[in-house]
Amino acid sequence: MPPGKVDGTLLIRQAQTGELNALDIAAVRALLDEAFGDDAEEAFAEQDWEHALGGLHFVAEMEGRIVGHASVVPRTLWVGGRPLRTGYVEAVATEPRAQGRGIGTALMRAAGAHIEGGYELGALGTGGHQFYERLGWRAWQGPSFVRAPDEVRRTPDEDGYILVLETPTTPQPLDLGSPIACDWRTGDVW
Repeated sequence: MPPGKVDGTLLIRQAQTGELNALDIAAVRALLDEAFGDDAEEAFAEQDWEHALGGLHFVAEMEGRIVGHASVVPRTLWVGGRPLRTGYVEAVATEPRAQGRGIGTALMRAAGAHIEGGYELGALGTGGHQFYERLGWRAWQGPSFVRAPDEVRRTPDEDGYILVLETPTTPQPLDLGSPIACDWRTGDVW
């Protein structure tokens, strides 16, 4: 089988957070814990899971087991001072022994189609640009900020780690060098 191809029948199921049952949640959490590992810097924390809730989950299944996950949650991002309705991608992972078979690509294509159909912009934070860029995501070049309750603060550690996906309703021209800001949340703001 050629690299990057799924071997077996892959099902991408979509579910709102409230539609996931306890077994789904346990399987997805176990998958995320395994995929992100135990390293304190990279481990998938409870706040990371909380950020993945409240939107649409894309669950990849093969042979009756969950092998991949991504979620798209609604957020407002401010680009050049203008609020944009954004589909923010969270909790993307493929079971380690199933990686390299196209599962992550299938998940992100489904998530991207959802974003393109209902949001002005897609966004995510990652250090793994190449995987997403080949699917049409672009690195944000401008400075990043967080809109905290009492001030707008720079988030320079996030510069270069934010990727965006334009949609049919993205205001044009989109200046990738302009300031971008997210609303404050607990844990990783981006």
